[in-house]
Amino acid sequence: MTQPTASSPQTPDIEVDVLVVGAGGCGLVAAIAADAAGASVAVLEKQSRLAGNTSLSSGSIPGAGTRLQAAAGVDDGPDLFRDDLMRVSGPHDADHLTERLAGISAELVEWLIDEAHVGLTLVAGYRHVGHSVTRLHAPPSRTGAELMADLEAEADRRGIPVAPGQPVVELTVADGRVTGALARDADGRESRIGAKAVILATNGFGGARDLVAELCPGAEAATYAGSTGSTGEALRWGRALGARTGNLGAYQGHAGLAARSGVLVTWTVVERGGYIVGADGKRIGDETLGYSAFAGVELAAGGPLYMIYDERIEADVAKGQPEFAEVARMGDAVAGATAADLADAIGVPGDALAATLDAAAASAEGKADAHGRMAWGLGALQPPYRATRITPALFHTQGGLAVDDDARVIGAGGAPIPGLYAGGGAATGISGREGGDGYVSGNGLLSALGLGLIAGRSAAAEAAAPVGEETETVQQGEMT
Repeated sequence: MTQPTASSPQTPDIEVDVLVVGAGGCGLVAAIAADAAGASVAVLEKQSRLAGNTSLSSGSIPGAGTRLQAAAGVDDGPDLFRDDLMRVSGPHDADHLTERLAGISAELVEWLIDEAHVGLTLVAGYRHVGHSVTRLHAPPSRTGAELMADLEAEADRRGIPVAPGQPVVELTVADGRVTGALARDADGRESRIGAKAVILATNGFGGARDLVAELCPGAEAATYAGSTGSTGEALRWGRALGARTGNLGAYQGHAGLAARSGVLVTWTVVERGGYIVGADGKRIGDETLGYSAFAGVELAAGGPLYMIYDERIEADVAKGQPEFAEVARMGDAVAGATAADLADAIGVPGDALAATLDAAAASAEGKADAHGRMAWGLGALQPPYRATRITPALFHTQGGLAVDDDARVIGAGGAPIPGLYAGGGAATGISGREGGDGYVSGNGLLSALGLGLIAGRSAAAEAAAPVGEETETVQQGEMT
């Protein structure tokens, strides 16, 4: 693979105000925001189709204080959201972004609905991991694919050129300013695009095993289940330019990847009362830590691992999340009329599994749980039972290039690198410094779409500024 580099510019083939590198959720939001601000925009995507991590997600975006929450009687606001995020993540290298993204979250959701014409509804009925109130907003299908389809349609409606199959191999730089990029297609044809501002929206480095081993070793043993396009170009380019970085050891894991098919077993199954057992038929921890944090518990425990639930939960979750029906359709849901039948079907000791079912039922009815679990959804499991063999997965890394409140990439001296912006997985995330414990449901899309909105607006403003106007120097504290 050609290593991304930074180079001196030549005469560009085309010029735009804002060039967006990456056409996932972050990139498309950034492009739409820049276009709405009056900038000329182009988007380059290295893959042959738009299939980044946003497409693989549930499409759930947290917003604190939206009109949809108000209509549902939910009392929420940015301060409460910020406190929820910090309670889970603890202090980290981008506390300022936690404040910024919590503050813009309601505006983001309503902007997506009103300006980007994305269909979103409030996910009612239960609170997701880390949230003290109901605040996730998602497409009716609860899929990131639908969210991406709406964003693609809006970009097309606005006439924004989006070029798949055009991987960027170099950023062009002149006198310390990023001035565009060099793209090279599969046939070796090169295109130089000049720009007054470049936005890196290439996601993280989960698909680059060398970078995971170097920077995020806690996730090295997990199965990678994110986009194949997340191979760390933004981080490599930024390092070449002397950019600061932050939270590089943090990641979003998922403890419910079906081992047989690779289908995601949504954590709603756990929220409804399911739990995880090991090869000995015993539970391994408190599953309500959340799907990302519990992935670390699974990595420590080793496999094989099984998610245990029942027919009621299967039907309830499939009704609200149609993609979950794939688990049963693809043969990942093993059935058992009794505890003994289920134990035989998955190959764990029958007496141990029966004892686990009994102990969990007692906890669901109010007895103290050995692992400290308190929430049991629909209550004790009831026969007939279900089990799915699962494995811990790495979805995406949560560390990246240091950015300020305007999504400008910060250089070694603490000042923004002129002309360079980053968002989503390319930028420092807000999920803690290390591991998967600091991830709150929706953090990935909050960073992707929130920083995309900020970067698009900021880059358009820079492109419209008079030539030679100085960029304000901003210090970023603990970024390294």
